[in-house]
Amino acid sequence: MAYPDLSFPSAVLFNEVKYVQTPGELQSIERIAKGLADVVLAYVQILGLPEHRAVMETTFVYGAKYQFVLTTGGSMLKHMGVEDPSTLQSGLWFLHCKDVKRRSDPCHYTPLKRPLTTLNIYTFLQLMEAPLVTEANAHPSKVETVHSHLRMPLLFLFTQADTLALDRNTAESLAWRLRGEVGVVLIHREGVADVETPKDINAAYRAPGEVSPVKFFTMRNIEEVVSLVREKSVPYDQEEDQEEEKEDWAVLDVLDDEVAESVYRDRDQGLDLDLILDLTADTFISTVTGFGHTVVLFFVKWDAVSMAFMQSFLEVADKLEGDVDVQLAGLDCGEWTDVCSSERITVFPTVRMYHPGQPVQTYRGMLGSEGLSRFIMLARISAPVTLSSEDEARSFLAGELYHEHANLSSVRVLGLFSSSPDTGKEVFEEAAKLLRGEALLGLLENTQAEKWAEDYSVKLPVMLVSRGPSSHIEPHSIFISTAEQLVSAIQSAVLDSFPELTVENLPAYLALRKPLLLLFLGAGEERGDQSEGVRGELRKLQSAGKIDSYLPCWMHLDRTPSGRVVLESYLGSVPPLPALVLCQLDSAGEVFHYPPEQPLLSETILQWLQRVDNKEEEPAGVILDEEWGPPVPFHDFLSVMDQEAPGYATQKVPKRKMGEREKWEEVGGKEVQAGKRETQKHKPPQSPEPHEHTEL
Repeated sequence: MAYPDLSFPSAVLFNEVKYVQTPGELQSIERIAKGLADVVLAYVQILGLPEHRAVMETTFVYGAKYQFVLTTGGSMLKHMGVEDPSTLQSGLWFLHCKDVKRRSDPCHYTPLKRPLTTLNIYTFLQLMEAPLVTEANAHPSKVETVHSHLRMPLLFLFTQADTLALDRNTAESLAWRLRGEVGVVLIHREGVADVETPKDINAAYRAPGEVSPVKFFTMRNIEEVVSLVREKSVPYDQEEDQEEEKEDWAVLDVLDDEVAESVYRDRDQGLDLDLILDLTADTFISTVTGFGHTVVLFFVKWDAVSMAFMQSFLEVADKLEGDVDVQLAGLDCGEWTDVCSSERITVFPTVRMYHPGQPVQTYRGMLGSEGLSRFIMLARISAPVTLSSEDEARSFLAGELYHEHANLSSVRVLGLFSSSPDTGKEVFEEAAKLLRGEALLGLLENTQAEKWAEDYSVKLPVMLVSRGPSSHIEPHSIFISTAEQLVSAIQSAVLDSFPELTVENLPAYLALRKPLLLLFLGAGEERGDQSEGVRGELRKLQSAGKIDSYLPCWMHLDRTPSGRVVLESYLGSVPPLPALVLCQLDSAGEVFHYPPEQPLLSETILQWLQRVDNKEEEPAGVILDEEWGPPVPFHDFLSVMDQEAPGYATQKVPKRKMGEREKWEEVGGKEVQAGKRETQKHKPPQSPEPHEHTEL
C-alpha cells in the first residue's frame, strides 16, 4: 500500500503554481520574472503521480523564493530542447531569470538530469544557488565547495596572473555548460605551493568522495572537457539514490509537524493490510453485528495521524491474529462518508469496539499498540462481572479472578447492592458497560453484599476499590442518579492518591485542577533509599490531611524521560535530585522550587507550603498559558482567490440573451430583478439538517 498524499495548503493556493501548455505562456511568465525571481519549470505526464507530488512539496518549501511552473506536455518539451518528448516521463528546468538585467535578454536554463524526486530537486536547487565559478589558492585535493558537500564532482582550471581574465571567461563558459553536473573551480598557480604542475597541465578533475584522487590533464578546448566530464560522471543508480534519500532525509526539513514528517519519511514501507478487514458501506453493518468483538479503525488517508496510527493498529492485529472471538477492521471515511456520518465520526483516527447487543466502546487512550491492546483485552470481559459468593468477590478484589488480566489493570471496582428495589444496581450496570475496556468492574448483591457493608461500616449501595493484592480496599458510597455521573465518580475513585505521573495518565490527574506537589526522582540521587524516604514524608502529610488541597505526585525521570524537559522548562535547568516542585495550575501558573539546601522532611515541607501561601516565596518559574492550536493558520481559499482576481471565485449567474424579457423572482421575501442580486462575500455553507457531520 502506498501512503496517500498529505495536504499542503500553501501548495494549492491560487497562483502558487502556474500551469502552461505553450511556449508563449512560459515566455510571458519569464518576462514578469526577469530581474525579480528565478523560475522552476516542471513537466509531469499526469497530475497526481509521485513526480507531481515531489514538485508540489518543493513548492511548499520554496514557493516564496521561486516561481514554480507546471506543464503536462504539448509543445513545451520541444521548446525546452527535448528531441524526443515520448521518451521523457518527467523533467525539471531551472530558468535563471533573476539576474537578467534587460527584458530583451533570454533566461538561461539548466535541466535536472536526475529523476524527479524531492531529494533530487532539493539538491538541484542548492546547486543552482551555488556560485557559478569558485576561485581558490589551494591544492585541488583540499578545496571544498557546495558541490563537494552535495557529492558532486569538481573540475579545476589552473590560471596565472597574465591570463586571469581569459581563464575566467573560459571557466564561466564551462560552468554554464556543466551547471548542475559539476562544480568549476579556478585555481591560482601562485597560491599552490605544495604541488608542481607543468605548464601544459591546465586542468584537473576530482570525483565525489572524501578519498577520491585528483586527476590532472591538459585541456585543449571546451568541448573536449565537456565530453570528458560527462564520461567520468557516475551513472545514476536508482536504488543507491533511494538509500541516500533515506539516509539524508534529515537535511530536508520541510514539514513542521513531526507526525506528518514521520509518515512521509516512511511512505515507502509497505503495510500488511491483509491483517485487517477492509470495510465498505455494504459490509459494515453485517460485520459489526455478526461477530463477537469487532474493533474498527475509522480513518482518512490524508490525515497524518491516521496513517501513523495505522502501523500500531496493524501490530495489534498481528498480535491477536490467533484469537477467534475478536477481529480488527478498517474503514476509510474519505471513501465511505455515509457510514462515518451515520456513526457520527468527527475525529480521526477513531477506534470503536462493537459487541452485538451491547453499547459501543470508543477507545480514548494513547494512539499506540500497547494502550490499544490493553483496551481490547479488557473490553472482551463482560461488564460488570456478576459475582455470586463472598469468596468470588474476595478473589475478584485480590486479582485472582481474571488473573491473566492483572498486568492490564491492577485496579478492580466492586459494586455492592442490596436486594431491595431501586438500589441503583441498574445504573451501576449501565456505567460498567460504558467503562468496558477501561477498568474491571464486578457486582455483588443480596445478603453477601449486606455482610460486606457491615464489615466496612458503610451503607449500601457502595463500591469497593482495590489497587492490588497487598493494597488497602477503599470504600466509596454511591449517591449518583445517572450512569454518566457514576462513570465520572468511578473514574475519579480509581485514581491514585499519590500517583506516579506518566505521559499516559497525566491528563486524568490534570483534570482534577489541583496544584501539583510534584517530586522529581531519577538516577542522579545520592542514595538509593532517599527517594522512598522523601515519598514517605509526603505520605505522612497526606495521611494527616494537611495537603488535601494539593495533589502529591512523583515522576521518575528515567522511566519518563519527558519529565526532564518539563523540569528544565520549569526551573531553567535540572537541579540535583530529588527535587520538589509546586506547580500552580491556575491562571498565574507560578512554579515554586523547594530549597535544595533544606532537608525534605514533612515539617519543613509544610512550612515551605505555608510560606508559598503567604506570598513569602518567590516563584522559580511560570507555566506559560499557551494555546495548542494548529502550527499554521488555516487558509480561506475562496477569499485568497478573490484577492488575487476579484470575482474569480464568486458564484457566476448565467448571462441572459439579448432581448430576453427581464424576469422577476422572489428572493428572501422580496421581488428582485433576475440577474441583479447583490454579490455576497463567501460564507461557510450551512450544514443541512439533520446531517451533523461537517468535517467530511
